[in-house]
Amino acid sequence: MKITLKLFATLTDYLPAHAKGNVADMEVADGKSLGALVDELRLPEKLVHLVLVNGAYVAPDARAAHQLVEGDTLAIWPPIAGG
Repeated sequence: MKITLKLFATLTDYLPAHAKGNVADMEVADGKSLGALVDELRLPEKLVHLVLVNGAYVAPDARAAHQLVEGDTLAIWPPIAGG
């Protein structure tokens, strides 16, 4: 199934080679969980801070089991500090 992955700030270093800007269309296995995809991409757990699927927040305790579906847009931000 196809999903769109958007990574922000320092996480863009983990995008697949075919990414354009901070966005990559990806083919993932049916039933892949958000947690499994984060593991597959080797995103450091401490950098996976804000996670949205189709604009809806996914809490840390729900990420491992959250099932992705065809057409989902997954957006992930690291912790960001400002001043």
